[in-house]
Amino acid sequence: MKTNYILIILAVVLSACSSNEDRSDAYGNFEVDDVIISAEANGKLMMLNIQEGQRLNNGKLVAAIDTTDLVLKRKQLKAQKTASASKLTNINSQIDVQEQQKSNLTVDKNRVEKMLKDGAATQKQLDDINGNLDLIDKQISSIKTQKSAILAELDAIDAQVDQVNASIEKCQIINPITGVVLDKYAEPGEITAFGKPIYKIANTDEMYLRVYVSGAQLPNIKLGQEVQVLIDKDTETDQILTGQVSWISETAEFTPKIIQTKEERVNLVYAVKIRVSNDGRLKIGMPGEVNF
Repeated sequence: MKTNYILIILAVVLSACSSNEDRSDAYGNFEVDDVIISAEANGKLMMLNIQEGQRLNNGKLVAAIDTTDLVLKRKQLKAQKTASASKLTNINSQIDVQEQQKSNLTVDKNRVEKMLKDGAATQKQLDDINGNLDLIDKQISSIKTQKSAILAELDAIDAQVDQVNASIEKCQIINPITGVVLDKYAEPGEITAFGKPIYKIANTDEMYLRVYVSGAQLPNIKLGQEVQVLIDKDTETDQILTGQVSWISETAEFTPKIIQTKEERVNLVYAVKIRVSNDGRLKIGMPGEVNF
């Protein structure tokens, strides 16, 4: 009887030792770096061509906001530019006329100066021509000032057109990354606003196992280090994957709730992220284990 009791105790001890040896170095859950795509304009959502779980490529047009008001404003600005440009044509014609008159007066001035030397003209005739030349110069200067104002007006209109074009472009929502749609926050026909979330997307080709390690474990962990990642295959066995340490927290924090034992929950730990290539088996929130 005593011998049987000793054998039972030994079996329990050996089982406990085996259980401790089978324990992984750290535990956590898989996560991704998700991106929330928001509207950059106000208006009715005319098109939203996405579904939760759908895989989208980078650069794909997925949504469009009503641009009617912006298109009408751009049309108005272009008409305004045409009107201003016609005034510019008139200004240029006035300058050409004044330049021609100046050229004619210059010819007369040269002739009068020659005649004055020969005594065939008076000083008053020359003074009158010089006065007319000065007047024409002032008129040309005044017209050029008007021209500068019209050119500035055209530049301002061009800037407004560029601004409207940019606003129209922002009404088209282009998917920024290749990934899977995690959540959809809007539907076609709804009124959206600047900054309102439309959908959330994440690249699930790579996932991160966030685990927490003790200060004693930390010296043995390095960035870029290859580690063994375990996920459940069934109730008895695990699947083994290869991961790489991609981030180690610089500061300690209290042990999170996912650590099960009370002894570990009172310790300070460091967060570590393990990057793992996903072949479709990994899901967001799935538990995992790691051996360093």
